[in-house]
Amino acid sequence: LVSGAGDIKLTKDGNVLLHEMQIQHPTAAMIAKATTAQDDVTGDGTTSTVLFIGELLKQADLYVSEGVHPRLITEGFEHASAKTLELLESFKQSPSINRELLCEVARTSLRTKLSEKLADHITECVVDAVLAIRVGDELRPDLHMIELQEMQHESDMDTRLVRGLVLDHGGRHPDMPKTLRNAYILTCSVSLEYEKTEVNSGFFYKSAAERERLVSSEREFIMRRVQKIVDLKKKVCDDAEKMDGKKRGFVVINQKV
Repeated sequence: LVSGAGDIKLTKDGNVLLHEMQIQHPTAAMIAKATTAQDDVTGDGTTSTVLFIGELLKQADLYVSEGVHPRLITEGFEHASAKTLELLESFKQSPSINRELLCEVARTSLRTKLSEKLADHITECVVDAVLAIRVGDELRPDLHMIELQEMQHESDMDTRLVRGLVLDHGGRHPDMPKTLRNAYILTCSVSLEYEKTEVNSGFFYKSAAERERLVSSEREFIMRRVQKIVDLKKKVCDDAEKMDGKKRGFVVINQKV
């Protein structure tokens, strides 16, 4: 696919093709909408749906050319659809949902999008990721709980599942410990540096002493925030150590710098 800006996109995913293509023909646009709806419901089958609809229209065109009224052909399709659903209901099975079955389903779907080697490699990663976020017997787990992290200088076969948090940066200081076990983790999104206001504002001072007082107040403002975190660390770690005598670590993961 080549966009209006000249960007080139290579894909074998039918859903992506139908979303990105500029379709003008009204019948083709209707087919594209039906196919994307199929993908939204089942997550697969876009190409098969297009081919199936195309074959139905091809056969319908033969009957129309012989003088059959389109309404009769439409009724025939509706009758065939009802009979097909009855037939599917007659021999459908309800298998027990287990990890092995989910892996087979995921592998079958992934092989239509990726190479066989890569699909087999990430099948278990995909299934285990969904099972990790599933709560109880819910049918639709929140997939937003799974994050896809692209790492530079790695190949697709290095893809793996990390049961936890993956950070794209290291510690704030080289002397910070690289490994902590049995630790409390505080996640927050609080700036630990003085930020400028979102509206236009300014501070004016008449002397160097006034400027020093301004800098000191900014530093004190941030130190109060830091002290709150330090106090929390002391509280939770000391209370836990008093209970079982084991020391705990404390990790702060902050979204803002």
